[in-house]
Amino acid sequence: MKSRFIYILFAFISLIQACSVEKFIPEDEFLYTGSEIQIESDSTITDKTQLKTELNKVIKPDPNSKFLGMRPGLYFYYKAQREKPGFINKFLNNKIGEEPVYLSDIDLSGTEDLLLNRLENRGFFYSRVASDSKKDEEAKTATTSFELMLPEPYRMETYQLDSDSLIIFQEVAKNMDETLLEKGMRFDLPELKDERERIDSHLKRDGYYNFNPGFLLFEADTNQYSQKKFDLFLRLKKDVPPKSVIPYKISNVNVYPNYNIDEDSLTRNFERCGNKNYLQDELFFKPKYLDPYILIETGELYDPEKSRNTSRRLGTIGVYKFVNIRYDEVDSLATDSIGLLEANIFLSPLKKRAIRAELQALTKSNSFAGPNLALTFSNRNLFQGGEILNISANLGYEVQLGSGNNAGRNSLQLGISNDLIIPRLLFPLKFNTNFFKYDIPKTKISLGADYLRRSQLFTLASINSSFGYFWNANRYVTHEFNPINLNYVSLTDVTEEFQDILDENPFLESSFEQEFIAGLTYGFTYNGLIDSQKQHAFYFHANYDMAGNVMSLFGKEGDEGKKEILGLEYAQYAKLDFDFSYHLRLGNQQVIATRLFAGYGLPYGNSDVLPYSKQYFSGGPYSIRAFRTRSLGPGTFDPTAPNLVTDDSGNPDDPEDDPNDIGYRDQTGNIRLEANMEYRFPIVTYLNGAFFVDAGNIWTSEEQPETTNLEGDGSGKFTSDFMRQLGIGTGVGLRIDIQSFVIRFDLAFPLHDPRQPAGDRWVNDFGNPVFNFAIGYPF
Repeated sequence: MKSRFIYILFAFISLIQACSVEKFIPEDEFLYTGSEIQIESDSTITDKTQLKTELNKVIKPDPNSKFLGMRPGLYFYYKAQREKPGFINKFLNNKIGEEPVYLSDIDLSGTEDLLLNRLENRGFFYSRVASDSKKDEEAKTATTSFELMLPEPYRMETYQLDSDSLIIFQEVAKNMDETLLEKGMRFDLPELKDERERIDSHLKRDGYYNFNPGFLLFEADTNQYSQKKFDLFLRLKKDVPPKSVIPYKISNVNVYPNYNIDEDSLTRNFERCGNKNYLQDELFFKPKYLDPYILIETGELYDPEKSRNTSRRLGTIGVYKFVNIRYDEVDSLATDSIGLLEANIFLSPLKKRAIRAELQALTKSNSFAGPNLALTFSNRNLFQGGEILNISANLGYEVQLGSGNNAGRNSLQLGISNDLIIPRLLFPLKFNTNFFKYDIPKTKISLGADYLRRSQLFTLASINSSFGYFWNANRYVTHEFNPINLNYVSLTDVTEEFQDILDENPFLESSFEQEFIAGLTYGFTYNGLIDSQKQHAFYFHANYDMAGNVMSLFGKEGDEGKKEILGLEYAQYAKLDFDFSYHLRLGNQQVIATRLFAGYGLPYGNSDVLPYSKQYFSGGPYSIRAFRTRSLGPGTFDPTAPNLVTDDSGNPDDPEDDPNDIGYRDQTGNIRLEANMEYRFPIVTYLNGAFFVDAGNIWTSEEQPETTNLEGDGSGKFTSDFMRQLGIGTGVGLRIDIQSFVIRFDLAFPLHDPRQPAGDRWVNDFGNPVFNFAIGYPF
């Protein structure tokens, strides 16, 4: 192990030396490596860090990029300039090559002027700047530095509206309590621009369709003060078009539900609904179902926010590819005090039918491997009300590889699901239209069936259905509520071998006995990660799953003491889990991403354990990556060692059984805790890297003999010592990220293995990494 590490270290050092670019730099040039800004001021600068960041952006060009101390882009550029560069060097230059940036490319005098201009925009008039460069003759590199001397800035004393020039004085004045400008603030040109945008936004919402923030003019008067103070006046520019200072009303709303953007032809056949004209040659979308999505109303003032919300709501139906809202002025009916607009909403549909296919190759910790094919057929606008029918089918075949007793066993899985999404609320009671302001809830009806056959063991068939709703409360928050969630499971064709497994594993047997699950689920999601510019971003998802309470009111006790409905034993439990993520964005596409997951399932009443499909497992590409899927836990349980389950004679499991035969051992629990941290960084275009650390495990709330080892301290029960029972791993990863489609490769190494005896759990098994392949980021 030590010799392998030394080899890797020497290889890494050799790579750094090989990628050195010093030998390629011309004799009369110095490679530019960056610049530094030093600020001295006569007064305290409250936003000095922000100001310095803005000033650094002025200095151009940027130095050549570096990766782990090397400049691969510059290296392959130089290699490609040789007389015979070779195919590889030419290819890499085209992909990641960068032209060198030399000290001679830096215009110090011009940069000084730009810095002074930025300082004046921020209120620091009469500033001084000095520049210099520093060369490293041996390394053939150079840096620049700029020393800025900032005087005390000018600060605002009063902010006034010029009522004589401001024709729309009353409209502007009524929103002045929301002004961004405060007494004592530094003169700041970006702040003044933001104030103009704020005023323009309010005027637009009040119907001023033709107004422009450029029509507003700020004037600063310093003559009234001996100190560095100024009065600020807001005026309207001269020769502003008359149409820009009058409000506009909507005279008519025309909706084209089946607009063909290629033909650009408009129909004259229309139907009147909700004071709007719906124009379509043949009925494509029923107006009564489309009308609630449109917030633009005849007779109301023009409001760009309603226009944006209408466009967004129409886009969420899932039927339209393009939504275009155009306003046309009706000049013949306009007056000096008000204008008229005609709103035209053009809706271009997606293709009515679509088919998607996915082919996957799967490998599992129990040595099963094989292909999986998934097909999805979509039929949009099924009943001319925006309904979407998705029919999905999947076929998977796996075979157990290796040379053990179970080699050659196979597994066949078939599944079909039907989802009907109706873009409106199917509910016996009507809600006020303002109750769902941001989005209209959608109704989802699902019906599916699955079939699983494991050779020489069993056949498992299940039917599931659900009825519920999902909607967006705002840009960040999503709700999903399924008041009806049904699942029926049937275990058949049980062989003697698998029956022996069930007999020896009461926990597993109980989880299969509960054939019927009837309950409700609720999910809450806050997704702040969609704001890609925010430095601090949060994600939170909570899911609540409860079953069996309504059934308990009607159930009758069966032969084995459990309640049944129509002869079926039903499950009764409550399950709650939380998934929280925090992303710290460091700039230059660097991110520190963290995640915390906690879940607990409580069986009660008619259930001793959670149904098998509702139990937690740990390990895998979206969990603890240093352990394979379902191979970790519960607790310190080691599935390769004999457990406390005994046969009828009271003796431990038959010694001829292979303890390494873990193909069907149960590694699930009703408690799960996980924490992850990942540093993500760009390498080259479309390729990102990551370093990560994962920790977590699953447990059972009660001691189970089948998850307690015969010897040692292996136990699956959750205790106060759970921190010492975490599986911990670290690793590196590569991500191919093409327009948010991510293909992920992770190589993980276990650091702490709870399956090992106490005192021997910290491991350094870097010679046997776990490879993970997945689609999308893990969190």
